Amino acid sequence: MTVLASVIGRRPSEHRLLIDAGGIALSKDRSTQATVDYGFGLVRDAMAGTALGIVRHAYQEHGVVACDPASPFPDLPIGGRVRVLPNHTCMTAAAHDRYYVVDGGDQVIATWPRVNGW
Repeated sequence: MTVLASVIGRRPSEHRLLIDAGGIALSKDRSTQATVDYGFGLVRDAMAGTALGIVRHAYQEHGVVACDPASPFPDLPIGGRVRVLPNHTCMTAAAHDRYYVVDGGDQVIATWPRVNGW
């Protein structure tokens, strides 16, 4: 499961992106039990699939992506799309009323409604 988000700010001098997905869309669970800390989720370019960094800070409605300083800063404009691989998909799924199934690219092949209840 991934969350599609848009770039809403850029800070090339700090190697950071601001995205419109935060704690509500991603959950506030961190991967602190893992050998490597992946923050609030891994971030990839939505089209190319290349790794961009991790969501280092998750505020209510937005997140701060720390990009790899050893790599060139992503050439994503404001409005560019990223996919976040959240740490805890149960909480992420509960925040949405439907799920878009894609074909591995950008074509939606189905829409699944959320199923409530245990």
